[in-house]
Amino acid sequence: MAVWDDVVGQSHVVAELAAAAADADAVVTSGAAGSRMTHAWLFTGPPGSGRATAARAFAAALQCVSPDRALGGAPGCGFCEGCHTTLVGTHADVEFVRTDLLSIGVKDTRDLVRRASMSPAGGRWQVIVLEDADRLTEGAGNVLLKAVEEPAPRTVWLLCAPSVEDALPTIRSRCRLLTLRTPSAEAVADVLTRRDGIEPGLAAQVAWATQGHIDRARRLATDEAARERRAAVLRLPMRIGDIGGCLRAAQELVDAAAEDAKAVAEEVDAKETEELRAALGAAAGTGGRMPRGTAGVMKDLADRQKRRSTRTQRDTLDLALTDLAGFYRDVLAVQLGSDERIANVEVADGIRRLAADSRPEQSLRRIEAVLACREALDRNVAPLLAVEAMTLTLRAA
Repeated sequence: MAVWDDVVGQSHVVAELAAAAADADAVVTSGAAGSRMTHAWLFTGPPGSGRATAARAFAAALQCVSPDRALGGAPGCGFCEGCHTTLVGTHADVEFVRTDLLSIGVKDTRDLVRRASMSPAGGRWQVIVLEDADRLTEGAGNVLLKAVEEPAPRTVWLLCAPSVEDALPTIRSRCRLLTLRTPSAEAVADVLTRRDGIEPGLAAQVAWATQGHIDRARRLATDEAARERRAAVLRLPMRIGDIGGCLRAAQELVDAAAEDAKAVAEEVDAKETEELRAALGAAAGTGGRMPRGTAGVMKDLADRQKRRSTRTQRDTLDLALTDLAGFYRDVLAVQLGSDERIANVEVADGIRRLAADSRPEQSLRRIEAVLACREALDRNVAPLLAVEAMTLTLRAA
């Protein structure tokens, strides 16, 4: 399979990247000037559109060493050593950067810039894939700017962000922009069946439920607990008939997100802590005294784990709020007599009942309340306060 096979529903993007990869190959093999190749790219698109997948595929095509290229074949075969090691994340000249924290700071960005200044070990391209460019702090963006303005030879920056506005203006002005769109539910269902072996009926159901969000669809298809959490969120509109119900629903929603963050922490934190203790000289598993001068390192790790837990909780809440907004969107569609199939078919009876018992303007106000809650969480409002305000507004609308 070619490296582009997992870039779902983005034929226009694949065509541009494949052409750039061909020019990049000509630069390496014959020194030709590559008019369609540039040193900095910005991949934008809504969540689930596959912008990081497209960046990874492009990185693999840039490192492709298939002998078929000499016979006129396009870079990005998917099988050669360059493609394979890039796709699995072990290529020496490709650095993938993603964060499980709320932001990317100056120190980490300086390390990236230092890495980008090195010559490629394999003689092709030094590629930096920054999957969360929207999380760069202002200071980190300024550090990155100089590297993007004056790149080292054979260095390529691939930045990913939800929208052009999420990237710093000084950086986006120096990048070639690629805009991805949300793939169709049919395209997502096809890739889940073909690549992940999901039963076609379930693949179609989760693809439609997530409205083309590839990663969320895959998670719903493969994780029963995720499906149960989503079902609980979709029952929330039927449980806010009084103030007590609003407050209980809000508490349960926040508690579920906290439990999800705790589960991630239990899985990852203990391993990280034990590995660091061993690296600093403590005997593994003894819980003994750490060597002098290591307390600060251990505290840094604990702080990082705390920030990761905060982001995990917010991300889980954001997914729940997205599902909730989708529920009210279905209600509004029914009220307006739309012929479009509702996304949340598993709660179709509740959607139709609420549609009959309320007016379209109420549904709009409820959608606005959910979006306002998401914005409040982005502004670091305490999660419980934000969700309680939302549920009370949903009831009053």
